[in-house]
Amino acid sequence: MNNPQADQIVLIDKDVGAILFACNINAVRSAMAEALVKAAFPGKIFVDSCGVAPGQPDGFAIAVMAEIGFDMAGHRPKSFDDLDSEFYDVIISFSPQAHAAATTLTKNMDCQNFYWPVDDLAALTGSRDERLRAYRGVRDDIIDKLGKYLGRPVAGKA
Repeated sequence: MNNPQADQIVLIDKDVGAILFACNINAVRSAMAEALVKAAFPGKIFVDSCGVAPGQPDGFAIAVMAEIGFDMAGHRPKSFDDLDSEFYDVIISFSPQAHAAATTLTKNMDCQNFYWPVDDLAALTGSRDERLRAYRGVRDDIIDKLGKYLGRPVAGKA
């Protein structure tokens, strides 16, 4: 199922057992979302993340997640091709490219497929403080969207 309104956030179906988060590279947005949901629903929801391309770990993402108590240092970026499972109840994409890949993946699956626009930081420039501020904004945007979708907070804000 495709989401007709890109920014629409709907309350999670109580039967959701597996969520995949996707973006262009699996280092910032999708990795943050994976860490947040895994911590909020340990052992209750299978959570994974991927990118159109795997990318490399992102030090700024690791730093802003550490500020609120999440250790992403062990996250290993992967692509759609690297996924261990092909069975998800929901795929949430943070970029148009990832949403297109998710739509292709789910064309023969009973899976909800959502696109949530979240700022892409790949071409971000500026001082360290400016970049950290932008990463915090993305982190907090994802936290807010997940809280609305899941019906409960997934993390505190720094």
